[in-house]
Amino acid sequence: MHIEFRHLRTIKAIHEAGGLARAADQLNITQSALSHQIKGLEDQAGVELFVRRSKPMTLSAAGMRLLRLADHILPQVEAALAEFDGLRNGSSGRLHIAIECHACFEWLFPVLETFRKSWPDVDVDIRPGLAFDALPALLKEDVDLVVSSDPEALAGVTFNELFDYNPVFVAASSHPLAARPYVEAEDFRDQTLITYPVERSRLDIFSQLLTPAKVEPAAIRQVELTAMILLLVASNRGVAVLPDWVVREVKYNSDYVTRPLTKTGITRGLYAATRNDDLDKPYMRDLIRLAGQEARRLQTQ
Repeated sequence: MHIEFRHLRTIKAIHEAGGLARAADQLNITQSALSHQIKGLEDQAGVELFVRRSKPMTLSAAGMRLLRLADHILPQVEAALAEFDGLRNGSSGRLHIAIECHACFEWLFPVLETFRKSWPDVDVDIRPGLAFDALPALLKEDVDLVVSSDPEALAGVTFNELFDYNPVFVAASSHPLAARPYVEAEDFRDQTLITYPVERSRLDIFSQLLTPAKVEPAAIRQVELTAMILLLVASNRGVAVLPDWVVREVKYNSDYVTRPLTKTGITRGLYAATRNDDLDKPYMRDLIRLAGQEARRLQTQ
């Protein structure tokens, strides 16, 4: 027996309408075509599907079995079709994000909270890109967007600039280096440097200052949370280097001071890396817009 979706829709329509004429109107076909379809289905099944002598027209036991099948299958079919429509028009899809910037978790969560309200049918997930090679994962389509401060020339990938930031030195207001107008690489030789627990190449203080100068701090203490880093710095347990937007409130707190790295300061860019084929997706464009908007808000608050 060959059952098609149209057969299930026909069974359901006749049951709900109580007769062929009204069901034919609902299905937008002629009553004759509907009768022919039912006759063909009954010939395949070898049993009657309707009790024709009853008014309104009712289903036989075999017809009720097909109705239960229709009630189970048709909603799933309609949901799948709606999902395909969403994929075509860009209102649904997958957005798995990898973050190479440890401090960016606190910045990105408000962005995603706004995003989910506008795009409820987009499956969003976050993976810490520091735990794996995020850009190769982007190329393999394991993730869909990478937040990174290290753009590369990759075929098929675009690095969308979100904003520039300045890594700044953070110390307790009573620390001897707090009196300096800026700090340089040599100033870290006798310091305990408090950092996030990631490899050196991903930390601005090493990649942009200490490693090129071949300077090693006296000690390194790794801490997961930004708030804990600031607490330790305030207690004079060490010094830190953090993005300026992360410690924007420091200027209002007498326990801390921030100073530029080097006399001219260091500027870095933060980017959202995406596959070129995904750039036209409306939800992708909107997330990049929201991310840049939130970043700029943090810089000016």
